[in-house]
Amino acid sequence: MEKQPIREAYKRYWLENGKRPVSVFALCKILDVPEDSFYECYSSMEGVENDVWLDYFQRTIDQLHEDETYQQYSAQEKLLAFYFLWVQQLKQDRSYILLQKERFQFPGSQFRQLSTFKKAFYDYAANLIREGYLSSEIKERKYISDQYVHGFWMQALFVLKYWSDDTSVNFEMTDAAIEKAVNLSFQLIHSNTLDSLLDFGKFILARK
Repeated sequence: MEKQPIREAYKRYWLENGKRPVSVFALCKILDVPEDSFYECYSSMEGVENDVWLDYFQRTIDQLHEDETYQQYSAQEKLLAFYFLWVQQLKQDRSYILLQKERFQFPGSQFRQLSTFKKAFYDYAANLIREGYLSSEIKERKYISDQYVHGFWMQALFVLKYWSDDTSVNFEMTDAAIEKAVNLSFQLIHSNTLDSLLDFGKFILARK
C-alpha cells in the first residue's frame, strides 16, 4: 500500500469529524484495507501526522528542483521561492492545518507533528547556507555560523504562524511578511550589522 491514500484519508477524517480516527483499525476500515497494510507504511497515526507535514515540504522542493530558473537563483532568492511555493502548498489543506492549530500551541517547539519536516528543512537550510558562503551572500562567523540554520527554522515557524493567522485577501500580507523576513535575515547575516550587535553585546557584558 502507498502512503498517499493513508494521508488523504486521515486528513479527510479530520475535516469531516474534527478529530482523528480513534484507532488504526477505524482508519483502515475507511480505506477498506486490512490493518496490517497500514503498518507497511507507518507504525502509528503520529507517523501519518508527521508525514503530512513532510509531504508539504517535499512537494515544494520537488517542484522547485524541476524549475531550471530556480537553479540559477541566489541563496536568498531560493529561500524566498521556497516560502512562496510552500504556503501555496499549505493553502490546499488550510482547513486541516487550522484544525491542528486549535489542537496544539501552534506552531511551537513542542509541536511534534513538525519533527520530521524540521529535520528535512534543516538539511535544506544548511545547503542554502553553504551556497551563501560560496557566493558571499552570507558571512561565516566563528561560533555564530552554526546557529544560522536554527534562525532559518524559527523564520519558517514565523511564516507558518503568520500565514495561519492571515485574513487578508489571497494571503497578500503573508507574501509581504515573507519578503521582509527573508530580506532582513540576509541583511543581518551578510552585512556588518550583526557584527556590530555582537560587539556591542560583548562590550555590555564586559562592563558587568
